[in-house]
Order: sequence, then C-alpha cells, then structure tokens
Amino acid sequence: MNIQLHQHARTTPAIRLELQAQPASVSNRELAAVYHLNRHTVAKWRRREGTDDASHRPHRLQATLSAAQEAVVVALRESLLLPLDDLLAVTREFIHGEVSRSGLDRCLRRHGVSNLKALMPQEDGAKTPVKSLKAYAPGFVHVDVKYLPQMPGEDQRRYLFAAIDRATRWVYVELLPDKSAASASGFLKRLIEKAPFTITKVLTDNGKEFTDRFCATGQRPPTGAHAFDRVCTDNHIEHRLIKPRTPQTNGMIERFNGRIADVLRTTRFDSSEHLADTLKRYVQVYNQHLPQQALGHIPPLQAMKSWYQKQPNLFKKRVYNLAGLDTSSVPRVSARHHPSNMS
Repeated sequence: MNIQLHQHARTTPAIRLELQAQPASVSNRELAAVYHLNRHTVAKWRRREGTDDASHRPHRLQATLSAAQEAVVVALRESLLLPLDDLLAVTREFIHGEVSRSGLDRCLRRHGVSNLKALMPQEDGAKTPVKSLKAYAPGFVHVDVKYLPQMPGEDQRRYLFAAIDRATRWVYVELLPDKSAASASGFLKRLIEKAPFTITKVLTDNGKEFTDRFCATGQRPPTGAHAFDRVCTDNHIEHRLIKPRTPQTNGMIERFNGRIADVLRTTRFDSSEHLADTLKRYVQVYNQHLPQQALGHIPPLQAMKSWYQKQPNLFKKRVYNLAGLDTSSVPRVSARHHPSNMS
C-alpha cells in the first residue's frame, strides 16, 4: 500500500487509528505525553473519521478577476482564439487593469482553455507550407478594403479601408461610404500624411478602386491615369499589384481583416457610431498593446520606436505614445514635426 504523508507529519495512519480508538475518559494531554505529540494534534485526529491528510489548498482562491470577469475572458479565448499575450492586453484594457500574466494563465488552466491549439478547428489533409515574406524596412504598406455590415439608420453599408506596414505591423484604417477610386486615392493621401515613416511601396489587389492596369475580360485598357496611381506617382511611391486570384500574396492585410471579422462577429452594434468607435478602439489597442509574434512579441508601436532609434532617416515624424508618458529615449527632431496619429 502506497501511503503519502505530509512532509512534516508527526503521525502515521496506525497512530492516528490508535488515537481515534482511545476512550473519551483519556484526555488529549495524557495521549500527547504518551505519543510525544502536541495536544492540538491529538485533538485534531481524535475528531476526524479518517486517517488521510486533508487538502492544503485554500478554500477560496485569491484571484484578481471575479467569476463574471473570468467567464468573459474564457469566452474571448474560445471565440477569438487569442494567444495569451494578446488576451492579456485585451483583459487589462477592457476588463481589469491589474491582472497579471501568470494569474491569467492560471485562470485559463482552471477553465480548461489553456491549450490554444486544442481550441482551434482541425483541418483535414496536409497543410500547404506558408511562404515567408521578404523583410523590408518601414515604408512597404499593404492596403485593402473590406465590406462592413449595414447599421440601423444607414441607407447603405460602409467600407473599411485598411493599411498595414510590413516591417512594424502598424495599422491605419478609415470608414468610407464607398470603395470608389476617389475614396481609395483620398485614403492613400491621408495615410501618407498620418504615417510617421516615408511610404515607398504600396501593395494592393487588382480592384477597380486601386488600379485600371488589370481587367479580367480585356474590355478595359489601362489608362495610366488612375487616381490611386496618380497619388503614388506624385509621392514617388511604387504601386505593386498582387497576381490575379492570389489573395494570399496580400495575406498580411487579409489576416488583419480576419481580426476585424472576429470583432464584427462577436459584437452587437447599436448604431454606426458604435461600430466606428469599436473599430477605432480596437486599432488603438492593436497598435499600442497587442504583441506580435513576427515582431518578437512586442506591439507595433514599440517596433516602430526601435526602427526610429536605428534608422531615423526613414521617418518624417517622431514616434510618440498616445496614452501616458512617453519614455522612449530617441534623438530630437525638428520642431515642425508633430506626433503621429496612431489611430
């Protein structure tokens, strides 16, 4: 029989049985003297029915999150499949600012959702290996447009124009009423103004809002005067197009759009303003707080600061935090430069 005793136990199961078998006329003090035990130990074992050590786990766990907050965290984990660091950033921002990484990990373990791979849907068949992107300095931007759901009070749906920098994963988005060439070119102009770095390359799909250099039917010859291309030419930006029917080429922005799709699927919006505020808030959290595996588990803003320290010549503006004090020690720039808009 394999008996496990507490490492500081002064009694064995046999002695505990003997103590429990003693008549009530024998006092605890007398038994303590006979067995060389503390009388409180004798009293404890005489009161118990069994001889096994009780659990030393506390009756109530000292957890930072309440039961309701833990339920929200678990739901986020299961629905959005967020890694631990991403979930920690979202939890600190929206649920409880004092939760620790280790405490959040223990919460996930208690609820059986600590293994992220086990939560992900399994696909049949062999997976196609993902080709890694060529490394670039800040300034190579992927741009795409996504349909948004039509909100109450709107006559038509709006469109989310999004841009992501390949090197820093910094994201800039706008909600526009259509996806025309005028909207796309206007978005690019404002992106050039808001981006703290100099944009040198832009990658888009072959949509009519971005170019007229591609037509599946051949009925529309390229003019070379598309509004989006003209903005690129005026700002010395190389406009690259993905190959037809290969959206994976623009996979970086597609993955970000997937994150936006998760937000849209798991949130009930009351109005168009609620939708816009939620997306703006999410982009702010993404840029400033969500660590990215491709960046060495740091958020895009920190990656941008690192690039600014190494190659400030790539930037038009100094990189600032929006929330709280900026503690980055970087060289000063001209007074005409203003903080970048991280929305």
